[in-house]
Amino acid sequence: MPTLSRWYIKVALLYFAVGLMMAALLLMQPAVGWSPSLQVLRPVYLHFLFIGWVTQLIMGVGYWMFPKQSKDHPRGSERLSWAVFVLLNCGLVLRAIGEPAVILIPDANLGWTLVIAALCLLLAGWGFIFNTWGRIKER
Repeated sequence: MPTLSRWYIKVALLYFAVGLMMAALLLMQPAVGWSPSLQVLRPVYLHFLFIGWVTQLIMGVGYWMFPKQSKDHPRGSERLSWAVFVLLNCGLVLRAIGEPAVILIPDANLGWTLVIAALCLLLAGWGFIFNTWGRIKER
């Protein structure tokens, strides 16, 4: 298994664990009577589960298992693949910080964090598609 695939899969499992913990906190909130402001974690846990876990797991397994592109570059550009990994995770972390901050501190002008997070996630998706497209071919 390539090193990058191991990183993708291990980090995906971390997002899965953290996303499940957030979901548990949100489910316990009404019964325990914690602050309603805990609801700002709802979009964060959803992003952790769907992008951090599912998407990242798919990318890691795809990088590893899709057919080889060529003998020289079997998995496309390794540099681009690492850039996708970094952009995806930077986008997720910025989103996890920015989304609650925008809601809890509306006067702080932190909307830029969500714009940069969205750009990081968009570039990561395009980078993955660009790098993987040549590996999907007929025999």
